[in-house]
Amino acid sequence: MEFQQMKEQLVALLQDKTLIQATISQPRQKSNEIKRVKLKPVELRGDYVIQLEYQYERILKHENLPLTDVAIKLDELFEQFRQVHSEFTGQTVQIQLSKKNKVLWKSNASASTKQVSLSHNRKKQYLLDDSRVHPFLVRLGVQAEDGKIKKQKYDKFKQINRFVEFIDDSLAHLPKDKQIRILDFGSGKSYLTFALYHYLKVEKGLKIRVTGLDLKKEVIEECNRIAQDLQYDDLEFLIGDINDYNDETAVDMVVTLHACDVATDMALARAVKWGAKVILSVPCCQHELNRQLQVPELSIMTQHGLVKERFAALATDSIRAELLSLVGYETQLLEFIDMENTPKNILIRAYFTGKQPTDEQRAKYVEFVRFLNAQPFLQQELQDFL
Repeated sequence: MEFQQMKEQLVALLQDKTLIQATISQPRQKSNEIKRVKLKPVELRGDYVIQLEYQYERILKHENLPLTDVAIKLDELFEQFRQVHSEFTGQTVQIQLSKKNKVLWKSNASASTKQVSLSHNRKKQYLLDDSRVHPFLVRLGVQAEDGKIKKQKYDKFKQINRFVEFIDDSLAHLPKDKQIRILDFGSGKSYLTFALYHYLKVEKGLKIRVTGLDLKKEVIEECNRIAQDLQYDDLEFLIGDINDYNDETAVDMVVTLHACDVATDMALARAVKWGAKVILSVPCCQHELNRQLQVPELSIMTQHGLVKERFAALATDSIRAELLSLVGYETQLLEFIDMENTPKNILIRAYFTGKQPTDEQRAKYVEFVRFLNAQPFLQQELQDFL
């Protein structure tokens, strides 16, 4: 098949509005900042468009594409990528391009029952289906016994599901041949700890052992009672501080939720030292850089206490993400929940890949912390890994 013929057939399929999902991947240049592009149909204000999700190394960007612009966009994408895997109603199509644009087209009839879902115009499909009763959500007061989500707990239900999406995305990075060891520092009332356990153990049937750690004795006692009532035998809650927890030598996943100030950094450092394959961290208050920040060039911002606080928080999380990248993690800063619910909505997601940083990446980091007059606690903790 010729390149132009391939493109015309693919454009026709997309314009037929039968697309379920597609992924364009395999960058032609290793230096390409975009690693892959995912496509799915959505309906916006009554118009059918194709949403493109551009996946960079650490961030995601989106673009909504009218069908009239599909052909031009495909030209642009095929200049950058060589592979397409797509699923349409009734068939799957795989396309592989050579360096000189020779085309390998494979089309197979699909027995899949998936239907086109214009998700922007439909009820949100949660991984923890709100049409089913989940005993842990009932026990935690999020669901009524008939399964209905309590009105005052709907934001919590959405937060739990957003977290479960991150857990689901992490599955490919967790070990398949042994029990998965998971630690949750600062577990608090443990809505998300119970959700993590339920999803991995009950929904996915994985062998896991989860420990939640918090300083509040009465909260820990209540969480252990709930775990026992639910017969969550491989879930335990312990009283303790991150600094005092020395019972492990290797951990597969570390979760930190709202650990204050450098307690987040302590948990991240522990995760790296244990060789954790997955790190999910939602930081809380961040004072370390705020105290150190003495940069005349930023005085127009930092003269305002509120702005200085927010800038210091964003810079701190950027430093944390970059340090994790420097020690072999693929790291992203992602929105955890909507800003309207809480300003503390950034989640640091890191998967260990072992990828070595470039000299340029190291130099950029050094220059950034020098400019901010920063002496990051996490950098000191990870000194032996840098």
